[in-house]
Amino acid sequence: MSASTQQTGSQEQFREQLTAFTRQHRAGHWRGSFAEFMDQVLPAAPAQLARSSHQYIWDMLRWSGKEGDNGKLHCSLFADELFGIDDALTRVAGYFKAAAAGSEVGRRLLLLLGPPSGGKSTLVIRLKRGLEEYSYTEAGALYGIAGCPVRESPLHLVPHTLRHSFRESYGVDATGELCPYCRARLEHELGGDFLRMPVERIFISEAGRSAIGTYAPHDPNTADIADLVGSVDLSRVAEFGDEGDPRAWSWSGTVYAASRGVLEMIEILKVKREFLYLLLTLTQEKNVKVARFPLIYLDETILAHTNLAEFRKFLQESENEGLLDRMVIVQVPYTLNYKAEARIYRKLILSAPAFRDVHLDPHVLHAAAVFAVLSRLHEGEDREADLAKRVRIHGGEDVDGVHHAEALRVRNKEKSPDEGLSGVSPRFVINGLSQAIIQSARNSISTMDLLLALKDAIESDARIDSSRKRRWVDYLVLTRKEFYNRWVKEDVHKALFVSFEQEVADLLDKYLDEVEAMLDNRQVRDPITNEERRPDERFLRAVEEKIHISDSGKQSFRQEVVRKAMSAYKRGERFGLGSHAQLRDALQQYLFEQRRDVLRLVSSSKRPDDEVRAKISTVEQRLVDDYGYDSHCAREALNYVTTLLAQE
Repeated sequence: MSASTQQTGSQEQFREQLTAFTRQHRAGHWRGSFAEFMDQVLPAAPAQLARSSHQYIWDMLRWSGKEGDNGKLHCSLFADELFGIDDALTRVAGYFKAAAAGSEVGRRLLLLLGPPSGGKSTLVIRLKRGLEEYSYTEAGALYGIAGCPVRESPLHLVPHTLRHSFRESYGVDATGELCPYCRARLEHELGGDFLRMPVERIFISEAGRSAIGTYAPHDPNTADIADLVGSVDLSRVAEFGDEGDPRAWSWSGTVYAASRGVLEMIEILKVKREFLYLLLTLTQEKNVKVARFPLIYLDETILAHTNLAEFRKFLQESENEGLLDRMVIVQVPYTLNYKAEARIYRKLILSAPAFRDVHLDPHVLHAAAVFAVLSRLHEGEDREADLAKRVRIHGGEDVDGVHHAEALRVRNKEKSPDEGLSGVSPRFVINGLSQAIIQSARNSISTMDLLLALKDAIESDARIDSSRKRRWVDYLVLTRKEFYNRWVKEDVHKALFVSFEQEVADLLDKYLDEVEAMLDNRQVRDPITNEERRPDERFLRAVEEKIHISDSGKQSFRQEVVRKAMSAYKRGERFGLGSHAQLRDALQQYLFEQRRDVLRLVSSSKRPDDEVRAKISTVEQRLVDDYGYDSHCAREALNYVTTLLAQE
């Protein structure tokens, strides 16, 4: 199928999706009187129509995902946007679950706290997009008084004297008070006949300021509380003759836009103190007080976020203790999983048109991610070995010598709970990658190109102090030594020897046979001569020395390998290369050592003859076809591995 045919098919498919979207978003509209609402709409789903904003958001989260046996919510809403912050997402979901159940948590403001570019804003954006989509479904149907500036629930029309009967009839509570605007309409336009009040289905829209409000702070000296609660509309005072008439009030404040949904407060701790008290009273009491009006009932969830610097400054002021007590704080740190971090970079790259035609070698993003994670960890005593080990643990890898319980403690940050709250941000890495692309004469970036670009970015950044610059450059070196060197060697090994993985697997079987015979003090039958012989101690030591197993420690190492093998057999599993990472590395290095001369011949001949040139071309092509390189990066990888060989 040609590219043009595929594109035409894709365009037709998109037009069908567009038509279906339009049909869905046009359907479901309803409008009628309150009496008709009580007859036609309410009896079908009274509990759904009496939901609070917290209950509505919790139902939306459940609609977009599923709750596991462990009580955790697996939400598709965040699946392709947020990576490596599952703990924070779980705590946010827990907040809404508890608030929806009617606990005191629902009377608290939710504050997301974390470093810049950590995912706070994206989390809120995804929640808002989810609410918009959910409101167009039958499960997410919302109804409000038509023309009401705060889209309040029609159930506010139920008189207080009848609310007990309403509960007995429908099994739900009617809570809340009519806003001053609707109360005035009821009196002046409908003569008090609330059954004639118009009701309509409403849809959530941030752009339409319907059930989503967003406030970003500006100059504290010019910031006006009217941005939140509105002000007198002087153009309408003459019409109604009284500044206290709610119809002469401008209901353009952000808290009104957010009614029935969510209010996002960006950098909330930068706002004036009077703003904070208003918001916390709104959260606690669901009321806003405006001059000339009685209390205005508003049901909305306040979701705020701020950075660590502002929060620490806020903590230093003792008068803020009461405010802090009315907040639920969820930390959103940087991820410490380098694989998840690499997915963040992939997402950012795909969203940037300038990057789409640039080829990245298969380890560029993972190497950048390892560097970023290293900068977010606290250094231990055995600095390099400890940091590299912890990066691998956080990446979900099995590390020999580290028991499962210890790995779990590391991943749960039991020893260093504030890890991930500082260090290199994804933006810094993407800026470095952009610089590498700009400096490159071709649309191809190797891992070494990126590491050099990051080094240049660190050294030229005036915001970073000299000690931190030295530490971050050291992390680049550690990334290259402990991670990239291993990855690129494995790629070249596999490309050079088509049967490399099978040969390593065969070596594993041989090692196990020799070790078991050695420990059992028995002979080994040679598969070629069929003669019995003593276990090959020289082979065993040649493998073990590759990972620095001493002569005094060989016995315990061998016993550990056999124990793991026997445990796998008992579980009905095969003991393979993934069963013991340390032994796998030793066997790969051993086999590589056996092929060292071949690799040197292929990759470093200054004047290669036709045969050598053909071998070089074959290896490069395998790297391109099977391992994600292009021709430039493949040559770079071969040359780099050759340099490593010369240094060993």
